[in-house]
Amino acid sequence: MTDDPPAPAPDGAARLPRTRALKAVFAARASRWIDLAQLLPQAGKPLVAAAALLNVLLGLLPLAFIVLIGYVLYLVPLVAESTRGTGGPPGTPGWSELWTTLALAVGVFVVQQVLAPFQAGVTEVVARRVDEHCIDRLMSAALHDAPLNALESPEALDLLADARAAFAREARPPGDAAAALLSLLSRYVQLLGAIVLVGVVVSPLAGVVILATGLSMRFGVRGTLGKFADMWDALSGSRRKVFYLRDLATGARAAKEIRLLGLLPWVRARLRADTMAAYEPAWAGSRKLQFWPIIGLSCVGLVGGAVVLALLADAAASGRLNLFQLGVALQAVLIPMRFGVYFPEADVQTQFGLHSFHALRTFEQQIASARPARPAAPVAARRPEQGIRFEGVRFRYTDDTPWVLDGLDLELGAGRSTAIVGLNGAGKTTLVKLLAGLYEPVEGRILVDGVDLRDLDTQDWQRQLALIFQDYVRYELTAAENIGLGAPALLDDREAVTAAARRAGALDALSGLPEGLDTTLSRRYPGGRDLSGGQWQRVALARALLAIQGGSSVLVLDEPTAQLDVRAEAEFFDRFLATTEDITSVVISHRFSTVRHADRIAVIEHGRVVECGDHVELVALGGRYADLFELQAQRFRDTASVGATPSTETDDPSRSTAEKETAS
Repeated sequence: MTDDPPAPAPDGAARLPRTRALKAVFAARASRWIDLAQLLPQAGKPLVAAAALLNVLLGLLPLAFIVLIGYVLYLVPLVAESTRGTGGPPGTPGWSELWTTLALAVGVFVVQQVLAPFQAGVTEVVARRVDEHCIDRLMSAALHDAPLNALESPEALDLLADARAAFAREARPPGDAAAALLSLLSRYVQLLGAIVLVGVVVSPLAGVVILATGLSMRFGVRGTLGKFADMWDALSGSRRKVFYLRDLATGARAAKEIRLLGLLPWVRARLRADTMAAYEPAWAGSRKLQFWPIIGLSCVGLVGGAVVLALLADAAASGRLNLFQLGVALQAVLIPMRFGVYFPEADVQTQFGLHSFHALRTFEQQIASARPARPAAPVAARRPEQGIRFEGVRFRYTDDTPWVLDGLDLELGAGRSTAIVGLNGAGKTTLVKLLAGLYEPVEGRILVDGVDLRDLDTQDWQRQLALIFQDYVRYELTAAENIGLGAPALLDDREAVTAAARRAGALDALSGLPEGLDTTLSRRYPGGRDLSGGQWQRVALARALLAIQGGSSVLVLDEPTAQLDVRAEAEFFDRFLATTEDITSVVISHRFSTVRHADRIAVIEHGRVVECGDHVELVALGGRYADLFELQAQRFRDTASVGATPSTETDDPSRSTAEKETAS
């Protein structure tokens, strides 16, 4: 037995998908215009109103010119006939009317040409003001609102790349799209005016035909462009790879390794391969989307134009049109026919300019959903008086990764120094991120004077922190600004900045620069200088110390001396502990010997505290701290004995600075 063939779908069912598709297209277009209309006021309502009025006027002036020129064509044979009949000179009333009309036409043309540059200028100002608004939103979203985990997902990175691309001029910015909406006013005012002229002069039928022709071509052109834009959006991940490789191939960041390792052929080949992989689908899709549709739209324009011209010819042949009406109609018909092409001042801008805005808005929506819930009335954060406590804290970055912290219990005494030591990967830096409120524990809690960190005002709490990560930022600014950014309120206080540099041991190196603290710390600028790794680390330390002077009450240094030698590191910690008395301080390090004078030392392994106490207690305990301490000390003694470092006892990290100085 065979299956019966499926019954044919009723006509209504066949039409339903097409109806839904059309509704989706219209909804997408309506949404675009709504977005543009909402963005425009960000440029300032008076400016937008002036720009709209200017564009309307520039749309009406060509229509006035058409009417005046048509009237000139109408008058010329009448005046010529009158002159021949009367033999009068060009001063007769007919000549006067002709010259007046011609002068008005020239005046309209001149006004149009004078106003056109103002149109471009006003449009540019509108665009830049809208872009300023969007850039402010992007900075607020990325640098303030977004949790760090929201900035680490591939989807968020794609959105940020698309949003940034517009403002790096690698794509159309939203300001161009909003300003282009004003430019379209001029086009559509001309279209409506032309339809009215054709409908009045020729016939209402001719007006309807030319309107339908113009709008059909316009709808088809923008529909094709919209489909291409959807395809372009789907390639955002590939484009981000290309942007990365382009920066890598043309920037200074990797230039040394590319040159030394001979990677140029590989970079060139990879950049070409990834570029072609990103853009070949776009090119192929563009050909597929535009070839036959453009031919079809051309046929629509040809048929519609031919029908209107036939109606125009019939009206002229039957004597219903005089020369004035014929001249006006012929010129007016051409305006709707130009709606079958892209408008260079508007179409690409309105289609692709909103791409970055939509990426920005989607990113804002993502971070809003990812942002942890906060109390309606958060507790104001103040200087810790009792201490900070981690209770049963467990944390991992994603659900499919191992636990970084796994049941961590730790107390940071208020006004005391705590050193946190452990091997690489033990979870030390993650602990700092949780303390800073950049992430929240998956389980457990962090208490500040008994209040859950989640209940504190996040910004207030972060202002209480003077925190330098091991991957601190090297700003391409002056040395004074690099330090002053630790406390923006003290940025212009040169005495405070100098004192912080002195306490961090950076003043001597910075004073020797060509312009001292006013030297730009980058060779990319005239007169700029770069610093060694150790010097940069001292600048970062000075930044943290200035933050303490600016009102922060908790000092957190993550591997603050990783680029200092052993002697400089020991000297720093001695100075650090002496100058941060009564400050709640936390020092993260994987070097056990240099934190021996901290009030309390916590050893972290596998995401939890395995030992805690002062140096003497932990050594006497003979546990993990004592083993690792002796292991590191022995390594330095062995290294010194073979001459890899100065073979003096002063380089033994197991000894205090005072002992080293006595030995030397």
